[in-house]
Amino acid sequence: MSRRAAYLLLLPGLLWLGVLFVAPLVQLASVSLQSGYPGFPGYYYRDVNVGNYLVALTGFGRQLGRSFLYAGLATLLCLVLAFPLAWTMAFRAGRWRGVLMVLVVAPFFTPFILRTVAWRQILADDAPVASTLRALHLLPGGHLTETAFAVVMGLTYTFLPFMLLPVLASLERVDRSVLAAGADLYAGPWQTFRLVTVPLAMPGIVAGTLLTFIPAAGDYVNADLLGSDRGTSMVGSAIDAQFFRVIGGYPVAAALSFTLMLAILLLVLLYLRRYGTRELV
Repeated sequence: MSRRAAYLLLLPGLLWLGVLFVAPLVQLASVSLQSGYPGFPGYYYRDVNVGNYLVALTGFGRQLGRSFLYAGLATLLCLVLAFPLAWTMAFRAGRWRGVLMVLVVAPFFTPFILRTVAWRQILADDAPVASTLRALHLLPGGHLTETAFAVVMGLTYTFLPFMLLPVLASLERVDRSVLAAGADLYAGPWQTFRLVTVPLAMPGIVAGTLLTFIPAAGDYVNADLLGSDRGTSMVGSAIDAQFFRVIGGYPVAAALSFTLMLAILLLVLLYLRRYGTRELV
């Protein structure tokens, strides 16, 4: 294939990225540097107002911190829940593997909003979960909704398949003879798991972590429906409010969006530098 033909094949994808990703990103960066026109709320003039970023960091620092904290906790819980299930599906499920796969994918057939609202009903004050915890004196606050716990649980449920499927794909590629060699070399089950299975599954773990953490950090539906306006709001809620509810809030909302994107990019690069694999970097 000639070089010209290769470039022609790349052209549709490059145009798609240019029109629907690069151009909006440039426009977002431009809006984040605009200043409000004095005396005319909602009107702006183009200049280089980096103060919008200062407002974003000082005024919404807590929301940014909560976003990364909740996303990190949800990612960790997804990994803890997904790895044993993926290991079972890859090595022990047998004919039940298809059934388990359907159960994993089935939530995607239900709209995202309905699944989140269902979690609000599950965690409601008069629901069995909260009632049982209150009876056991394990619920000091008296309720589960409008708490950080509810938000993290919602994020974990929402993004669990995004962790499970990459880990499962990595485990299914593991050569069974390599695991058997560990036993032949007098390694116990825990040593084989720690020194052989986990390293071989790292490409899936890294991919699943990124697929879970990145969208979870920008999510605001779970925070809005399962949390409270003050104590558990995430940066996505602040961006939504600045864009659609605050007159003249576009520059700050754009600055918040850019700050979130750059922070996630930095964390991802550091993560890949520490745990990345050849398949991903």
